[in-house]
Amino acid sequence: MFRALHDGWTLRADGERDLAGIPAAVPGSVHTDLLAAGLIDDPYRDDNERRLGWIGRTDWIYETAFDWHDDGEERADLVCEGLDTVATVLLNGHELGGTANMHRTYRFAVRDLLRDGRNTLKARFRAPYAYAEEQQARHGDRPAAYDEPYAFIRKMACNFGWDWGPTLVTSGIWRPIGLHSWSGARLAEVRPLVRGDGVDVHVRVERTGEAPVTVTAEVAGVTVEAKLEQGESEAVLRLDVPHAERWWPRGHGAQPLYPLTVRTGSDQWRREIGFRTVELDTDAFRLIVNGRPVFVRGFNWIPDDCFPARVTPDRLAERVDQAVAAGANTLRVWGGGVYESDAFYDLADRLGLLVWQDFPFACSAYPEEEPFRSEVEAEARDNVARLSAHPSLVLWCGNNENIEGHQHWDWRERLAGRSWGAAFYYDLLPSVVSELDPTRPYWPGSPYSGSPDRDVRDPSTGTVHIWTVWGGGLDYVHYADYTPRFVAEFGYQGPPTYATLRAGSSDEPLTPGSSHQKAPGGQDKLLAGLGEHLPRPETFDDWHYYTQLNQARAMTFGVERFRALMPYCMGTIVWQLNDCWPVTSWAAVDGGGRRKPLWYALRRSYADRLITRLGDEVVLVNDTDDTWSCTLTLALRDLTGRALAAQTDQVEVPARSTLRLAPPQGPEAALLTAELDGHRALFTTAEDPAMNYPPADYTATVTPEEGGHAVTITARTILRDLALFPDRLDPAATVDDQLVTLLPGESVTFHVTGDVDPEALTSYPVLRCVNESVRGSARV
Repeated sequence: MFRALHDGWTLRADGERDLAGIPAAVPGSVHTDLLAAGLIDDPYRDDNERRLGWIGRTDWIYETAFDWHDDGEERADLVCEGLDTVATVLLNGHELGGTANMHRTYRFAVRDLLRDGRNTLKARFRAPYAYAEEQQARHGDRPAAYDEPYAFIRKMACNFGWDWGPTLVTSGIWRPIGLHSWSGARLAEVRPLVRGDGVDVHVRVERTGEAPVTVTAEVAGVTVEAKLEQGESEAVLRLDVPHAERWWPRGHGAQPLYPLTVRTGSDQWRREIGFRTVELDTDAFRLIVNGRPVFVRGFNWIPDDCFPARVTPDRLAERVDQAVAAGANTLRVWGGGVYESDAFYDLADRLGLLVWQDFPFACSAYPEEEPFRSEVEAEARDNVARLSAHPSLVLWCGNNENIEGHQHWDWRERLAGRSWGAAFYYDLLPSVVSELDPTRPYWPGSPYSGSPDRDVRDPSTGTVHIWTVWGGGLDYVHYADYTPRFVAEFGYQGPPTYATLRAGSSDEPLTPGSSHQKAPGGQDKLLAGLGEHLPRPETFDDWHYYTQLNQARAMTFGVERFRALMPYCMGTIVWQLNDCWPVTSWAAVDGGGRRKPLWYALRRSYADRLITRLGDEVVLVNDTDDTWSCTLTLALRDLTGRALAAQTDQVEVPARSTLRLAPPQGPEAALLTAELDGHRALFTTAEDPAMNYPPADYTATVTPEEGGHAVTITARTILRDLALFPDRLDPAATVDDQLVTLLPGESVTFHVTGDVDPEALTSYPVLRCVNESVRGSARV
């Protein structure tokens, strides 16, 4: 029986600061408790973050009292699923032990320390900075992407700030805590290693005596049992389920899940599993599920809040649904965050999302000495076992960019022979995965080219991260310089939605500088990146629209190029899906959970079937199991939509393949259109400022409908990248589409939810297009 101990907690500073006990939420964190008590301002607003550094340099004490009465059970354990991070735990004044790892579960035997009646439980947290800096001094400094000691504490690295995140170094009880009472035997570990036609259930039992113990496992109507004699604690129960239906990634089949139940005595473990196999072609970096290669259409995932206890199951469901609705079939859980929750993985299992889970090492050299080696092994064993039941988990990856750092970031001289993490990535972690979960592939890091002696930046093998474009301030067309096998990270910045930016800033009026910007030189790169693609912004509203649009176009260009290279290239994982606070970043969904124009653009670029360009050719991408047979019309047109030259062909694109076609030749034109199956792709022959578009002319009608309004725009002239931003009128308002180009005579209807002024929906700056003729007056 598990009894949560989440009530009645108080928090106080342990040290010089005079902060007496305040109510504390568990699970939670110091920052959120101080915020709820009105003792600090919102860390996400304005520059408040900069004034809160003292929190990570302060020791804190959490304390509660609870009643307990003898329940007749032989054992009682205090189970701490997540303590952040360096803590001493005390029950009734007795020290149970210390912790130094946010990423693992701790269990303390407490039956003999419990009192009948009132009991006190205390967790004393040491300041994270003090511990990390002490270890840094002990082991010697290590080079890192940021001047913060995150490599010296087993804690979410991005707590210490990133080029998209604030420096908000947390402490607290961030996952559930409670008492587990039991007798006889308990299931200490259950690891189901799934095959395509069954499952081998590895079980480890803890017991109070020496009497024989029976363990049973049941799935899909098949039951197996094993008897553990005196001195035995482990068993493997093989369940053959040849009739089981396979679990498939999204777009490749269904996701049948089967309840697996394991029992010993009164203890029971129950999870849903899916029958599937997964392999990795390591040279091409091609994921193969149930024998079929899968083109990865993915997003990188970061912690959805700087204070992860605030990420509820409903919030996770909303965010994961946004990934799925954008056409993704994969999420990569990035190594500067955490091992994600079972709730996250449950969603992925049900939705058919593949999950690539990094071990939490990112952008730094890491010490391999004690206490870190033991902590890393303990957390790896804990989490590999915990997540083994989930069919969505298809890859363990050793780190993010640390091998690249050692090869290319001038680390070697600075290390002067000190350890940097290689023993983790090449030895310890693969050994743990091989021992505990050999059904899944392990990859030492990303980027990585398959061997320690190969250049991680070699695009011909393994995975690459393409940051030369944004980081180097290059035009996004330079994505065409790459012909990779698999792109695990690439991204281009854009500001958050208006409502999210407004929530994060009290500036009046808003300016481009009102948005948090953590990337060095980020604001300058946003403007420089417009290049010849878009007009120079004259107002804040122009800046906001153009930079968001440019982000969408940049990532459309990259994603569609790499998809057009299928099957040579077999994956793109966009940096990034989500944000943890209101910030200008690479995300498609901002820190307020709102979809940026990028999200709508990626929904088109990640469609199962895609019409795109590769150089001078039109490419049809068919990422389905069916042949795409269709009539294709390619036409050169002027800006009125009049066809100057056209060709119509019956084409067939085989399943999971591409087809390249040469467009018609003819007189100089402004547009190229490709039409088939009721869909139309439109490409311009020059950048927008050189296109000489006529001033936008259109009619607009707004009609009420359930939950909001339908806004119908009918073009009299070309309307380039038409967009509606209803969150400017109501922060809760949403729109179903963005960035639609219309030719004269064409119409589109946007569906807007929310309580908004109908007339304002068709007014500047809510309704925008590149060639609009009405502008505001406020200057950038």
